Amino acid sequence: MGHPVQRADGAGPFITRLTWHPPGGGTAVWESRLARRRGVLAVRLPGTATTRHNRADAVAIARLRRLNAIAATAFVIGGAFFAAGAAFAQFGSGDATESASIYFVGGLFFNTGGYVSLLQVSNAPRHVGGGEGRLVTPHWRWWSYEPMRVDWLSTFVLFAGTLVFAVDLLDSFLQGLNVQQVNRLIWAPDVIGCSLFLVSGHLGLVEICHGRPRIRPDSLGWWIVAVNQLGSALFMVSALAAYTRPATESLVNADIANWGTLTGALCFSLAGLLQLGEHP
Repeated sequence: MGHPVQRADGAGPFITRLTWHPPGGGTAVWESRLARRRGVLAVRLPGTATTRHNRADAVAIARLRRLNAIAATAFVIGGAFFAAGAAFAQFGSGDATESASIYFVGGLFFNTGGYVSLLQVSNAPRHVGGGEGRLVTPHWRWWSYEPMRVDWLSTFVLFAGTLVFAVDLLDSFLQGLNVQQVNRLIWAPDVIGCSLFLVSGHLGLVEICHGRPRIRPDSLGWWIVAVNQLGSALFMVSALAAYTRPATESLVNADIANWGTLTGALCFSLAGLLQLGEHP
């Protein structure tokens, strides 16, 4: 990279933080989430406790703000629609088609949020070596393949989860399904999508914690990831409760399924609101 790295943090093959001493003294620190969300690289000046932030250029900053706003808003609205669909299923007329329609609209917003989150990673400022270190703005890309970056892998798995949910939501409009078909076409994709959300959240915690997940109450990024992970866990509880028993042709527990979806969706909306504040 052009400078002697003093320390590299992360987990396995993933590097999420680099620390080194620039030629002019002091300490420079690059963190993957801060670089791609806030467009900064921190430099502590020699002999002081003062930290200066080397920022990305204006093009990158405008790009980061725009993508962050779109992704965060999509998750806020998508979560709100999912919560509304669950509330309608629990307290409304119970019409399955109407609930499915509300969920489907919410799913479209989740698809948007997942893809734009992937765009945030693909087009984030990149760290280059030399001197005190700086961030450069890559050319715009609609897609990238970077599986050795934990942030790319986390957002890719998240986007894949939203696509699997789309299959589940589309299949929920099918009429006349028997119990086996319901479990195979609707319940199975639901569980797979929830599992992918949980994997994505775990990778997000690995990135924000630079290795083993831990509590970081002073970090806005940690709260965003943690609240999203709580929402994913509640979605999984809901999915498991929504399994249709072949013997009785009824759900394991409809109340838990609806309340799990409602509270999990509210977590995603809350995380989206928090994400609006995590910008350059």
